[in-house]
Amino acid sequence: MRVSREQAAANKERVIELAGQLFRERGFEGIGVADLMASAGLTHGGFYRQFESKNDLVVQACDRTLQTSVDRWHETVAREPETALVKIINRYLSEHARDVPSDSCALTSLAGEVPRQNNAALTEAFTRALKGFADALARVGPEATAEERYQQALTRLAGLVGAVILARTVSDPALSDEILAAARKGLTGPLG
Repeated sequence: MRVSREQAAANKERVIELAGQLFRERGFEGIGVADLMASAGLTHGGFYRQFESKNDLVVQACDRTLQTSVDRWHETVAREPETALVKIINRYLSEHARDVPSDSCALTSLAGEVPRQNNAALTEAFTRALKGFADALARVGPEATAEERYQQALTRLAGLVGAVILARTVSDPALSDEILAAARKGLTGPLG
């Protein structure tokens, strides 16, 4: 059965969105093309009319997911410049972000897998996103100069990502909560 161009485009968007969630939840190797397409309510055969390969989908899904997050940070900064930094930190280091990888930042779920993929386009998508996140944080940092704000933004970003990863890694729920709380306090310091 043939589908219209509009339906094919909508199907592709649904697959990209779902793939972004499932890759964050299960990792790149944790979901195959057939299961992904079935989850989207589509047939496996339709995949190759939309994507060159699973790697192509990985890049598109990660790029979309990351760019959505970067855009959200920049919107927060533009809308609430006085409180944006604390809001971003608190949201990033929330229990929800820790507990629901499919609904959190791809950096915390997938950054460790990216180097193993040997995929230049994927690495570039993560690089663009990292720069976008850092640029957002640098716009609202309290440091005196633009260079100091950017350097501190990189430090804050590394602390955010690292804290979530560590909080997800430990088996002790109290320690996991403590990691998030300590990171929130350390990264907001006199701001919060």
